[in-house]
Amino acid sequence: MTVTGADGRALSPRGAKTRQRLLEAAEQVFAELGYHDASIVKITEAAGVGQGTFYLYFASKKDVFDELVRDLNRRVRHAMVEQSKQGATRVEQELLGFKGYFAFAAEHPGLYRIIRQSAFVSPDVFKWHYDRVSERYVAALREAVDRRELGPIDPEVAAWALMAVGETLGLRWIVWGDGDVPAHVVAELGRIIHAILEPAR
Repeated sequence: MTVTGADGRALSPRGAKTRQRLLEAAEQVFAELGYHDASIVKITEAAGVGQGTFYLYFASKKDVFDELVRDLNRRVRHAMVEQSKQGATRVEQELLGFKGYFAFAAEHPGLYRIIRQSAFVSPDVFKWHYDRVSERYVAALREAVDRRELGPIDPEVAAWALMAVGETLGLRWIVWGDGDVPAHVVAELGRIIHAILEPAR
């Protein structure tokens, strides 16, 4: 993927690093202060760059916020895929993928607040986030059904149902808990996944 600046030009490796530093600073500031109390000044201070530098990469506060949601989306999906690859069956892959999600959410405590803010700040990006997560998820479940590895489930309904389960468990134990999803919760999630997906025997 080509990384571009505010003017649409491809960035040098050094420019890409500065842009990523601004995104990481934006994640910190938006998570701590919320969108409305955050400012470009606070983001550039956290990134250790001047305000003028910000505008080389982003057009506005909303622009950096939208890109932050897209960036978090890419990274959380990558974390889930990397974990799920270790599973031998689709059901194992599901549970491992959720473990990847929980680990990412624990490392990025602002994830929930930022995604939820996007529902009000940028509804199109909020919808894009969930559509992007679900589209490959649905495709993977559909392929597993076609291989007869799973029962005759509706892949779209199953994907959205499991997304809801995983997200709310993370909310309960990571955001409102001590930052870790206990082993007994993961085990129960495994039972729920098994029940929803009806794996072939």
